[in-house]
Amino acid sequence: MSTTTAPLTGASTIQTWLDDPAGGAALRGLLAQGGQTAETLAPIAGLPISNLVAMSGGAFPQAALDALVAQVNPDGVPAEAPAAETPKAEWAEKVTAGRFTGQTVIVTGAGSGIGRATASRVAREGGRVIAVDVSQDRLDEFVAAHAGAEVVALTADITDDEGVARIIEAAGDRIDALANIAGIMDDMTPVGDVTDAVWDRVFRVNVTGTMKLMRAVIPAMLAQGGGSIVNTSSEASLRGSAAGAAYTASKHAVVGLTKSSAFMYGPSGIRVNAVAPGAVITNIEAKFNSPLGADRVRAGMAVMTPPVAADRLAASITFLLSDDGVNVNGQNLASDGGWSAA
Repeated sequence: MSTTTAPLTGASTIQTWLDDPAGGAALRGLLAQGGQTAETLAPIAGLPISNLVAMSGGAFPQAALDALVAQVNPDGVPAEAPAAETPKAEWAEKVTAGRFTGQTVIVTGAGSGIGRATASRVAREGGRVIAVDVSQDRLDEFVAAHAGAEVVALTADITDDEGVARIIEAAGDRIDALANIAGIMDDMTPVGDVTDAVWDRVFRVNVTGTMKLMRAVIPAMLAQGGGSIVNTSSEASLRGSAAGAAYTASKHAVVGLTKSSAFMYGPSGIRVNAVAPGAVITNIEAKFNSPLGADRVRAGMAVMTPPVAADRLAASITFLLSDDGVNVNGQNLASDGGWSAA
């Protein structure tokens, strides 16, 4: 039985669970089953444990949370259990009707996380969305959730020329904007430990895939006299303490690609910017394949701001994609809640 004054529930923070003898043992045991430790949750320890249901991508379903709560409260949660403290007023997304009406916008990584939130925002603001992802199931769910919107769902690998060609074909003659959001993380290894396989894979997706789609949309944008491209960099493009050598180098490369392209094509009416997300609620998985990498990155994350929902990043990305960002070109916008200011 939990020994805390108030019973542990889904509204209790992760840290509260970890600090509680019964709750901590139960949660650590569950993490161990998946090969994880409590240190994995350190950046989000202040969030309600119920947030893990959405963050885990199915690895921690509601049923698992319910079982965990029942495990530490075998006699049931008392009816008089205090409600969770009323949170501060949260930011609420404000959809701008018609902002993308008549425009075709390609969004990669549209099946989940920031890509899904961005594709959803564009679709709800009237745009024709070419939603690209490697998972057909995720795309099917996205389309079902946006009935009535103009969405062309397409499974494609952005590192493959044939896949890129199919994306451009699906978009048609006019391409108003591209949101390059698909990407992968590394395993937090420093350069002395990084393998060729990790280095090559991270650069292939994060840099080469980004470049290939940029290269592919440029002809249409030049022909129509303008367009907007937004790449996804990262907090790792601003500092060296957010990831391993491969991911950090790849996101610095994305910024270089962004700035070069903005300089080259700005006079032709094409704006190219990047958004550097901080911590985002998309997935709790964090792989540390190097003791040194784990120690150093976790130390660097000590000043990290709390994770936010992906729709906050979509707000920054769609601003730059849209005509609202008309005077912004060649920038790497830190959308990190102030992490980069620490």
